[in-house]
Amino acid sequence: MPNEKLLHGDLTDQILRAFYHVHSALGFGFLEKVYERAMMRTLQRAGYHVYRQMPVDVWFEGEVVGKYCADLVVNQLVIVEVKAEESLHPRNEAQLVTYLRATPTEVGLLLNFGEKAIFRRKLFTNDRKPNLPNQRPTASIPS
Repeated sequence: MPNEKLLHGDLTDQILRAFYHVHSALGFGFLEKVYERAMMRTLQRAGYHVYRQMPVDVWFEGEVVGKYCADLVVNQLVIVEVKAEESLHPRNEAQLVTYLRATPTEVGLLLNFGEKAIFRRKLFTNDRKPNLPNQRPTASIPS
């Protein structure tokens, strides 16, 4: 059943299916970069546009004040942060919320490829982001 109640719910459902597929296939113990690449390939094979280590502008009072690299950005709608830790920590969730707060992206997924597969879905809508300019730019796509 489609997940129409959540913003980009159908897309996040597909990302989570890929997450559980990758976790089941690779198991626990690899570096984050291995899981990132496996997620990217799985989602690309499913027809999604996925960018890995994508530079994203950080906005403050209408100006770009910095950049960070998102682990994955899917269809330019969802930021995916990949972890490979024993468990998720509040700082991991805070990191993702900070990225959402400072960028035009509203939905994020935190995926932990620990011994147990754990995820968190975060939402920070653009109407709550006073630092963004009126014209919401999208992250530049690397060439």
